[in-house]
Amino acid sequence: MTRIETVIFSGKTHTTVNRDPAVQHGEHGAVDIKLSAPGGENHEFIGAAPHPSAEQFFAGAWSACYIGALGIAASLRKVELPADTSVDIQVDVGQTGPGWFLGAHFTVRVPGVAQELAEALARSAHQICPYSKAVHGNIEVAMNVVTA
Repeated sequence: MTRIETVIFSGKTHTTVNRDPAVQHGEHGAVDIKLSAPGGENHEFIGAAPHPSAEQFFAGAWSACYIGALGIAASLRKVELPADTSVDIQVDVGQTGPGWFLGAHFTVRVPGVAQELAEALARSAHQICPYSKAVHGNIEVAMNVVTA
C-alpha cells in the first residue's frame, strides 16, 4: 500500500443517524443528502458543497455504510450508541511520484462510550462495512476515535 505524498483533491463528509426526518441540517450553500442503508435507518450526509466531487460522493456513501456497520457492531456487543454518534470521513486523491492514489481519514465520534470500547466498535465496523472491506489493503486509512 502506497502512502500519498502530495494531496491534490479532498472530499469531506459528516454523517449522523437521523432519528427525526423533519429536522433540516443544511446551511446556505450546502447540500444534505439522505442516504439509506440495510436495516432501514436514515443517515444524513451533511454539508457537501453544492457540486459534490467524486471524493465527497465516495466519502458520503462510505460513511453511510460505515455508520450503519458501527450500529451493527454495537448491537452485536449489546451496546447502545449515543444519539449524537457521527462519522467524518475525508477521502484524499493524491500522488506519490507519478502514481495517483486514494487515502482516507476517519473521525468516529461516540460521546460517552469508554475509549477502549469505542475503538473496538470502530475496528469491528471496518470488518462489517463492505466499503471498508473493498479498500482494505489497497489504500491507507487513518482512524481517530473521539469519546468526549
